[in-house]
Amino acid sequence: MESFTPIASTIGGVLIGVAAAGLLMFHGRIAGISGIAGGIFRRQAGDTEWRVMFLVGLFAAGVVWHYFRPMDYRVEIDRSTLALVIAGLAVGIGTQLGSGCTSGHGVCGIGRLSKRSTVATVSFMVTAAITVLVVNEVLGGSI
Repeated sequence: MESFTPIASTIGGVLIGVAAAGLLMFHGRIAGISGIAGGIFRRQAGDTEWRVMFLVGLFAAGVVWHYFRPMDYRVEIDRSTLALVIAGLAVGIGTQLGSGCTSGHGVCGIGRLSKRSTVATVSFMVTAAITVLVVNEVLGGSI
């Protein structure tokens, strides 16, 4: 483990939980990022503004954090652009097939004791582990 940050991670987890609970309690909505983002393009009356504001808030929080702690954004990616594009498309297709992403199923669904979300989250994690194994061990990390 390269960077163990229990305090920052706990604070971040609490903030995610509070935001998800607030969205559910005050607006009756699940804080699944893929569903929130995808809903912007469905154009239902009165349903777009809160989605845009939620996503703007996610982006703005990252910008503000970067201003105060730019070192947290130093990342090295050892994969090709093609691999990143394929991975992004696979994630997008997976969120459609799974009717949501790990934020919706993993944070909100499991928190509501949803069996469907538990199965979906376990499926996401197992698929991720298999993908890492295949790419790094079978393909030699060359993608």
